[in-house]
Amino acid sequence: MIDENVKELIERFVSLENELKILKEDKKNLFDEFKEKLDVKAFKAAVQIAKIRSKLGDSEIQLDEMFEAVADKISVSS
Repeated sequence: MIDENVKELIERFVSLENELKILKEDKKNLFDEFKEKLDVKAFKAAVQIAKIRSKLGDSEIQLDEMFEAVADKISVSS
């Protein structure tokens, strides 16, 4: 019984790992397709910010205030 469970777990795990690999490749290809049309780096940053904001809920206002204070003190040269 344990052998069958281990075998099933391994098969399902390997299947998921293969699907993840395919999805990562698809994601890379998508960004490669759009890198000449828009700033992919900025897009990725926007997605990260949106994810962070979605987790904050009511704290989003405080984030904006803190961000302004931090941004005033930090300057990044390109």
